[in-house]
Amino acid sequence: MAEQNAFAREAMQYAPQLYSTALRMTHNAQDAEDLVQETYLRAYRAFASFEEGTNLRAWLFRIMTNTYINMYRKKQRQVKEEDYGEIEDLFLYRRLRWFDTDAVAESAESEMMALFPEDAVRHALDELPEEYRVPVLLADVQGFSYKEIAEMLDIKIGTVMSRLHRGRTRLQLALYDHAKARGIVRESSVNLETT
Repeated sequence: MAEQNAFAREAMQYAPQLYSTALRMTHNAQDAEDLVQETYLRAYRAFASFEEGTNLRAWLFRIMTNTYINMYRKKQRQVKEEDYGEIEDLFLYRRLRWFDTDAVAESAESEMMALFPEDAVRHALDELPEEYRVPVLLADVQGFSYKEIAEMLDIKIGTVMSRLHRGRTRLQLALYDHAKARGIVRESSVNLETT
């Protein structure tokens, strides 16, 4: 009974964050609810093995991410690798009309994303393939470190960095037309067509 109370007290506080991320992973409220429920079931069963003093939030997100991968990856189509070598880093940010491109801030992506309506960013994020969407969600929405994401996804830190780079580049590509329509980017000679 004490273990049940401890689990409920400590783990349930993260339910809203887990659900929000699960919804973005699955694109479906029912599937997100099922994913969170399965996450808590697995976490409860393994709670006795949880090391007191470690990051419970990261542990729960790792369980959820692994559960998602196991339950839903088979349903997803394979991600087609695309070459973004021709597109400079922060190409959208550097074209924003009112920013000094010589003084790029430390969190340029965060500042740039704040310029767009939440719906536009959410739609662009939802359109990312799973392989890129999950790391971007964990890093940019939930604030996990590269190391924590690597552990959650059971991949190397370099792979996390690569997927984040590609995911963020795809987000910029998706938001470019929106920014152009709002008149907040300079015209560019960069060809944004991908093959």
